[in-house]
Amino acid sequence: MNDLVKYSRRHFLQNLLLGGGGMVVLGTLGFRIFKDEENKLIKAIRVDFDKCTGCRTCETVCSAYNNPVCIDGDWVDGLGNPYYSNIKVHHFNPDVDIPVTCALCDDAPCIEACPISPDLITGRKALYRDDENQTIKNDRDRCIGCMQCAKACSNLRGEVIYPNKETSKPIGMCTLCDGNIQCVKNCPFEALEYVEMSYNRDLSSLAPEKIAKKLISRIYNLKM
Repeated sequence: MNDLVKYSRRHFLQNLLLGGGGMVVLGTLGFRIFKDEENKLIKAIRVDFDKCTGCRTCETVCSAYNNPVCIDGDWVDGLGNPYYSNIKVHHFNPDVDIPVTCALCDDAPCIEACPISPDLITGRKALYRDDENQTIKNDRDRCIGCMQCAKACSNLRGEVIYPNKETSKPIGMCTLCDGNIQCVKNCPFEALEYVEMSYNRDLSSLAPEKIAKKLISRIYNLKM
């Protein structure tokens, strides 16, 4: 694996909350991992919870872009059903909203958990990492729908990968929107931002429940 993606899951999953402010870095939040060895920088999505209203626009635009429909021979954005979004906004009480999506973990526990033997030619299991943009994809022809990938991911992140209602095959893995970053581009309150930051630091869990506890403690002076 090239230097672009040698950023371990440990860096994504530890000490994520940045200081006492309202900003949290959600791994790459489903975008291409950028690593600058010389300057010790990565590119990642920063969520400003002082701006996030939980409006779920990110879910709608993600779902619409990644689930197009064909009308009179032309492919257009789909209806935007939030269920099929690759970014999910988790709501907590007292009121905090936590957007979560695939962190493109370097060692990919979801792929490791896939029980399908690697293809003799490609070396890929049913779940695999795309060579071009490092996203996680699923070969539906080989997938048996066991959802071991989802279980491995949920141990770290929560329900990022989930079964398609019609096929029972895993969905929810970020596609990078072909480089056209829909959730960042269309957030009406500019709560999502793609920025450079230092990578050589300890990070805390990306699980939405753990982030929510810290935010509720800071904002409401309460403990969950």
